[in-house]
Amino acid sequence: MDYQKLADQVITHVGGEKNIQNLTHCATRLRFNLTDDTKVSSDTLKQLPGVLGVTKGGGQYQVIIGNDVEKVYDILIEILGFSDGGSDEKSKQHIGTKLIDIISSIFTPILPVITASGMLKAVLALCTAFKWVDPTTSTVYQVINFMADAAFYFLPIFLAISASKKFKCNTYLAAMLGGVLLHPNFIAMVTASKESGSAIKFAFLPIYNATYASTVIPIILTVWFMSYIERYAKKYSPKMIAFFIVPLITVLITGLVALVILGPVGYVIGNYIASGVMFLDRTAGWLVPTLLGACFPLLVMTGTHYGIIPIGANNIMTLGYDAMIGPGNLPSNIAQGGAALAVGIKTKKSDVKQLAFSSGITAVCGITEPALFGINVRFKTPLYAAMAGGGAGGLFIGLMGVRRFASGSPGLLTLPVYIGDKGLTNIINACIGCGIAFIVSFIISYLLFKEQNPVDTVQGLEQAASEQTAGNKQSVMTIMAPVSGELVPIKQVADDVFSMEMIGKGCAIIPDDKLFVSPVKGSVTALYKTNHAIGIKSDQGVEVLIHIGLDTVKLDGQFFSAQIKVGDQVDIGTPLMIVDLDAIKAAGYDIITPIVITNAADYTEVLPITPTIVSREQVILKVIR
Repeated sequence: MDYQKLADQVITHVGGEKNIQNLTHCATRLRFNLTDDTKVSSDTLKQLPGVLGVTKGGGQYQVIIGNDVEKVYDILIEILGFSDGGSDEKSKQHIGTKLIDIISSIFTPILPVITASGMLKAVLALCTAFKWVDPTTSTVYQVINFMADAAFYFLPIFLAISASKKFKCNTYLAAMLGGVLLHPNFIAMVTASKESGSAIKFAFLPIYNATYASTVIPIILTVWFMSYIERYAKKYSPKMIAFFIVPLITVLITGLVALVILGPVGYVIGNYIASGVMFLDRTAGWLVPTLLGACFPLLVMTGTHYGIIPIGANNIMTLGYDAMIGPGNLPSNIAQGGAALAVGIKTKKSDVKQLAFSSGITAVCGITEPALFGINVRFKTPLYAAMAGGGAGGLFIGLMGVRRFASGSPGLLTLPVYIGDKGLTNIINACIGCGIAFIVSFIISYLLFKEQNPVDTVQGLEQAASEQTAGNKQSVMTIMAPVSGELVPIKQVADDVFSMEMIGKGCAIIPDDKLFVSPVKGSVTALYKTNHAIGIKSDQGVEVLIHIGLDTVKLDGQFFSAQIKVGDQVDIGTPLMIVDLDAIKAAGYDIITPIVITNAADYTEVLPITPTIVSREQVILKVIR
């Protein structure tokens, strides 16, 4: 197919370049925001070779291309001169969801910095505990110590960089504002002011006597405010001097507002959070570690665990320790590993055994996603075991008042961050809590885990399909359910592209679970940047499209967490995507998920099973060659 010619024809028949305001694409279609829809020649577009159909919905004119949509899109973007960043449309979100998204987007990129600092602190803690170095005289200790402290001292600058990307403003101006809050001259002025009792003033504006090294909230508020100032400065500055005047206005106004208002507000909020943590620690120190130990897997499944990371970081920076977030997360991670390892010992399936052992080991070391999604959520009972073990370990840790003195991914490798100023008692209690979490989760998981009935397994299904076609020259390939839920005919999908089978035959599922897995053994051929659609080609050549929800491309990746990438080899049951279905529904989108064989024309029949309630990895389609 001549994609260049098709792109030129599409532009012509949607009214020309000047009629196109914006262009995005999803799994199968080009999505145009047009100035005037009446200029579109729909009938002509439908007749173009390579165009499967056209439709209009959600304020967009949509041209259905099919699997080759990205090739046409890339050419269109080049012709139109648009940036490849997707639509700027904002999805409707609840304030809580939006806040968690902002926090996770800002903190996730700097996790390597925090982890590096935590590991350096762990090394120092070990060296000090075993008296390998003297903290007061050893230059080795002092050098490694200031290397570790740099991550937190300059934290406002790191946060400014990641916040600028979230709030879509100039990264270097944001970093400069972080530097303003940390400048040695400003710190000297604050110190002198506290000693003399005289206030710092900029003309008639008072500047609060606070230092912002290692703070979190002040710089986030500052960069958020800066994004608006920069936007208005660009809008109203004369083009001839915009290059000079926009940075001047942005830094001057934002810097002063940060020093006079936003910095102090953020500083006070941080102190109130620290005071609240101290109160909770004094009155019910066992509560939060217990709840987090039990419920942390649920937070990871929804992606909301990133929302509590700043609380732990703030505790360490203001109090010198964290007695809640890290100590609650630690037994949860260990319990995840224990539950998965129990499955590895009990199962007789080599593929499950291999995954359970490898993911269980990584979980106790601090990386839980492979165990959580690959084993525990998949088989359910190990998840319950992990929650029970995490809660038990968290309760012990909370009762013993275990504290974490540096950050790091909670696991066995970072246990030295629990070495504090009271000898080894704190870390010993942390280890006991880990042991409780591991033993409880392991025993419960081992007792509750049962192998699936052979007739429900992938091997059993394949054998049944083989027996069904024994003696028949036709071959039958089975497609499994990627998610549990209600199986419905493809005709019930409220989108003509799917219901009229424009891009292939298949079925649809109204999902009731957040985990989507591979329905075939093969390789990932497509993962759209908004994560709402996945293409997989089976080892037998069947091309499967999983389109999660309708019009969910507009969410721009919100609520979708990909577990794979293009080119990955997958087996039936390999986790593909974690989706916050409740948030998608709350945003006003239909979560019905079409599963389509996009190369159905290469086969004799694509036969869906009778509509019913299905579980993951049950047969939903039979493809006959």
